[in-house]
Amino acid sequence: MPRPTKWRRVEFIPDVRRFVPRGIPERELEENILKIEELEALRLKDLEELDQEQCAGRMEISRQTFQRILGSARRKMADALVNGKSVSIEGGNFTRNICPLRCLNCGREWDESYENFEKAMQGVYQCPYCGSGELECATGQRGRFCRGHCRRQGRNRRGFSE
Repeated sequence: MPRPTKWRRVEFIPDVRRFVPRGIPERELEENILKIEELEALRLKDLEELDQEQCAGRMEISRQTFQRILGSARRKMADALVNGKSVSIEGGNFTRNICPLRCLNCGREWDESYENFEKAMQGVYQCPYCGSGELECATGQRGRFCRGHCRRQGRNRRGFSE
């Protein structure tokens, strides 16, 4: 069984999600889908002009994974520019942050995307081990992505607004 895909940390989610070349009828256009993490790789490497190791560090992935993501993004963009295709930016395996969670019922801890962390704090998400909804942010043992993000959002230790 393959390893699960690691979350890719992104700092930028674009407001504009579709680019279309002029002069080609919409119904005749082919489309390339650029994933959010591919756009982030392009942004870090080509706009911020960081070296590959710094980019990989910011996305919290390996250098090899970063190179693969960047190569895929550049191929898609080159194909769109050369062959007159539209580009849609959507999907991927990304998160804005990773937060450690702790179940108050069974005591187990795990890392969760910030998006699921928000669900957990609203009582929608459950412990994957025992099914309990009694969860808290385990900021005492910060994950590599967390950096206290939940606290910066004005949340207390249990994750509820203060």
